[in-house]
Amino acid sequence: MTELVTPQKANPVKFFIAGGFGGMCNVITGHPLDTIKVRLQTMPLAAPGQQPRYKGVIDCAVKTFRQEGFRGFYRGISAPLLGVTPIYAVDFAVYAAGKRLFQTDDHIRLTYPQIFTAGAFAGVCSALVTVPTDRIKVLLQTQTVSGGPQMYNGTLDTAVKLYRQGGFKSLFKGTCACILRDSPTGFYFVTYEFLQDLARKKSKTGQISTTSTILAGGTSGIVFWTLAVPFDVLKSRLQSAPEGTYKHGIRSVFRDLMATEGPTALFRGVLPILLRAFPATAAVFFGVELANDFLN
Repeated sequence: MTELVTPQKANPVKFFIAGGFGGMCNVITGHPLDTIKVRLQTMPLAAPGQQPRYKGVIDCAVKTFRQEGFRGFYRGISAPLLGVTPIYAVDFAVYAAGKRLFQTDDHIRLTYPQIFTAGAFAGVCSALVTVPTDRIKVLLQTQTVSGGPQMYNGTLDTAVKLYRQGGFKSLFKGTCACILRDSPTGFYFVTYEFLQDLARKKSKTGQISTTSTILAGGTSGIVFWTLAVPFDVLKSRLQSAPEGTYKHGIRSVFRDLMATEGPTALFRGVLPILLRAFPATAAVFFGVELANDFLN
């Protein structure tokens, strides 16, 4: 397997294609735990004397399976699956373009601060593409447990109804929250490149292996999501709330969460997030490296 960081100048077109394929691998691998994560993040605060809707990851998984079957874990997957190609394609293409800005010739190897800068810029750009699919996904994942009638029937129906309700503003609800959630992307790429550099030094051939790609990719996902969890909670709350609930966006969500549930609520759903982070992110980088090998 070749390496994501090559001595040649990064090719944004190749990274665009490889990133899209890696993103598809991510969604298929991680969506069940993403559904559990969103449901834990958005469940209402239990009334005094009542049990919470879900006691934890296992309880949420059991209830989801009992009520909706195996398909319940993949509810809302079509939105990220359809949107994942441009999202990850943009992420890796912008990352490659950012790297090219620092590469004065074909043989220069970037420093970690330069990798961080390119990765952070990629995170902001990909977040702008992510918002509509994230909004649709969250609504589809949470509507079956809200207790009311189902308002949306699939990805396209949700997109049309959101547009009719509030135009593009409704579809892009949670943009600032999404940018904040994806802002640690610089750490994501730095962690991956650093671990692959260590693996390359230990390798007799100077090439990276499939095992090192999986370990480096999974670890980078753990690092990223550890930093991103609080912003992801705020984003999920904002995107799943009825129109007009939070007048000042993520600031209103934060104030309400602190007043009613306290700081620990910012880490609700952290267990399924971290359980999902390793295999899902490992799948991204494995898919990217595999696609790069094929394109080479």
